[in-house]
Amino acid sequence: MTGQLIIAVDGPAAAGKGTLARRLAAELGLPYLDTGLLYRAVGRLVLDAGGDPSDPVAAEEAARALVPADLARADLRGPEADRAASQVAALPGVRAALLKFQRGVALARGAVLDGRDIGTVIFPQAHVKLFVTASVEERARRRWREVQSGGLAADLAAVTEELRRRDALDLARAAAPLRPAADAVTIDTTALDADAAYAVALETVRRRLGAP
Repeated sequence: MTGQLIIAVDGPAAAGKGTLARRLAAELGLPYLDTGLLYRAVGRLVLDAGGDPSDPVAAEEAARALVPADLARADLRGPEADRAASQVAALPGVRAALLKFQRGVALARGAVLDGRDIGTVIFPQAHVKLFVTASVEERARRRWREVQSGGLAADLAAVTEELRRRDALDLARAAAPLRPAADAVTIDTTALDADAAYAVALETVRRRLGAP
């Protein structure tokens, strides 16, 4: 692949890929795109209209109507948004509607993108592909602390079960199931804090790009 630098960062929820991708983008002077927000925003639009996020017609209509301002909403996090995002993301029509948006953003100036299928579907020829993962127990603890830090009540067991359910949906969906690209470098962050994970990722990117 030639042209603008594209770095794909994929992985399951709460593995730390968003934090890592943002830091990589800042270090490399590239735009950052959290593609998961697209699906969260689509799910939220369907819920706002009183629809079912698993309904292809309603979800695809919302995906086609998505505008950048929808990504700045304050209600795109939390269990309800998580469930809606997983439901709309399983629909091929929604993924197709958002494909052009994602590619357009990245091809304009290059980008670091994080999501579930960046390295396998959106940019299979990305210059660098990372797959960031962690145990479901550790990911649940992270999500639980995140929710609590926002002043909301959360039950760790319920958060863990929700992540297991979401993982199952992401792995089993027919449209772009969650999996590492064949040439992706896997980074397990279970025992790594944010700084250690970032150090591993940055070294990997530099090595792949042939930078000193």
